[in-house]
Amino acid sequence: MSKPDIEAIALQLESSNSKDRLLALASLREVAPEEAVPLIKKVLYDEMLPVRSMAVFALGVKQTEECFPILVDLLANDADYGIRADAAGALGYLEDIRAFEPLQRAFYEDTQWLVRFSAAVALGNLGDIRAKQVLLSALDSNEAVIQQAAIAALGEIKAVETVEKLLTFVNSDDWLIRQRLAEALGHLPAEKTIAALKFLVKDEHPQVREASRLSLQKLANV
Repeated sequence: MSKPDIEAIALQLESSNSKDRLLALASLREVAPEEAVPLIKKVLYDEMLPVRSMAVFALGVKQTEECFPILVDLLANDADYGIRADAAGALGYLEDIRAFEPLQRAFYEDTQWLVRFSAAVALGNLGDIRAKQVLLSALDSNEAVIQQAAIAALGEIKAVETVEKLLTFVNSDDWLIRQRLAEALGHLPAEKTIAALKFLVKDEHPQVREASRLSLQKLANV
């Protein structure tokens, strides 16, 4: 595969056509982080939101020392809640344990559900057990998607002691919540986990049944 032409990409990022700028960002996939990040920064405050969004996401994938502080700043201060949500997601991709506090703060203080949702998902990606309290409070959210994210994340951080609380969702009307629960339980070996999965494996929804079957299989191999 031929090496991407950095100069050509840099030029394309300055195009007046936003599609060109998006294509240029996409072509950074094959470029080393050290070369890619200075180019990503050129469009980090682009006038077009999709370009900004893609640039923020790219900082989570092309990891250099610069990325973390930039993303933390965007999460805390950007005026656009979509960009704050993107920054939270990108911090999850970085899997840098220093992101725990900024993400926790965003979950508790940001007023937009999308940012709080992204923060909960990212906390799961970090795999840090300190996120347990935040995620337990997220289970009480009025937003089903935040509950789904919190259930999944509690599984990812392997918070076995939260099984009792998680099982209150076993009869949820929302099949996606039941599916996330079945998936999360696969990371949480406990006596009640197996009983719950045996119940969920008979669920009316095929995706819940399949997730439960896979989790039972995973726990049998532990």
